[in-house]
Amino acid sequence: MTYDFFAPEVVGDPHSLLRRLRTENPVYWSPQLHGWVLTRYADVLAATREARLAAPPTTGWLDRLPEEVKQQFQPARASLRLWAGLCGEQEHLDFQAALKKFFTPSTLERLRPGVQRLTDELIDAAWEGGGLEVVEGLARPLTARVIGELLGLPTETREPLSRWAADLRCFFQSADLEELHRGQRSLLELQECVRPVIAARRHEPREDLISALASRTEGFFAQEPEAVVANCALLLFAGHETTSHLISSGLRLLLSHPEQLALLRDKPELMPSAIEEMLRYEGASDAMARYSTAPLELGGHQFDAGQLFVLVYKAANHDPEVFAQPERFDITRQPNRHLAFGMGSYYCLGAALARLEAQVCLRTLLRRAPRLRPASEPPEWTPLPPLGRRLRSLPVTF
Repeated sequence: MTYDFFAPEVVGDPHSLLRRLRTENPVYWSPQLHGWVLTRYADVLAATREARLAAPPTTGWLDRLPEEVKQQFQPARASLRLWAGLCGEQEHLDFQAALKKFFTPSTLERLRPGVQRLTDELIDAAWEGGGLEVVEGLARPLTARVIGELLGLPTETREPLSRWAADLRCFFQSADLEELHRGQRSLLELQECVRPVIAARRHEPREDLISALASRTEGFFAQEPEAVVANCALLLFAGHETTSHLISSGLRLLLSHPEQLALLRDKPELMPSAIEEMLRYEGASDAMARYSTAPLELGGHQFDAGQLFVLVYKAANHDPEVFAQPERFDITRQPNRHLAFGMGSYYCLGAALARLEAQVCLRTLLRRAPRLRPASEPPEWTPLPPLGRRLRSLPVTF
């Protein structure tokens, strides 16, 4: 049986197809994706722990463009090849080790006052208008500003961070030439923004991520200046994309499940559990690509080296073999062993930061706006084929 990942109804809402795949063909060869699609929880979990699976080069699909088109994106390809985690397993592990001290729960707890301040500023700016567009007015600017502070970027340079991060998404999904050119422009603008900061930190380090990357004595990229530039873009994109999606989609879930929203208002101590259910239900990341570096077995099948695998987290997180009533949004769900942030050596470095930002943002919004409700129905989605989608807008009234 053949499944069309780019059919309009799938692009609009992939969940129906993913349920069919998980039941009918959980280890499915997709000619469209040129790889094996894994949708069962057990198989996806095994794949995240499999040392013989590695991240494919980010530029893989850019490199398959026609030669005359491919050359137009040489600057982006050169930068993306330096992103840690996309240029080799060991580089990824070294990168995580170099930055781990910035992303522990205890270290990140010191960021809570700053996240609170930024959240209040964004809500204050919209308060007199009686409402807010959550995606562009709260979730995206909040997460961009937080990662800007972590990087150590000057305040006056942070205004375009959200736009730059959004534009970089084109390198990880199907995109047309206009989107790719826009993404490359934003990538180059971001890199020009961070170059003087990197130069300054080499001479006068501070307690920020750029200093950790650029230190001449301890920095992971001490001898590779362009790698420091490139990985600032990585940190902005990774720190912004998943967290802004968690905040906006999580609030949508609460607003569309009024009984759960009422429960959370009555018992605010359930917010951490609610965040985990938001992660399971809608996810931080839709899917992840991996390729085999040696022969291996997955899902009862034998595979040669050089095979591409698509690990569909959003399908695994709705597997009824693991989650009772998986289509029910339940903020008290226990246990909740979702895979929204991956697992194993590729577990998301910023998971604790994403949880902190979402908790502060949503708790503040619900406290300050006790009559919060959606201003329009249904919500607008931006499809990210294959298998992904993000909220385009979520207007609410206070």
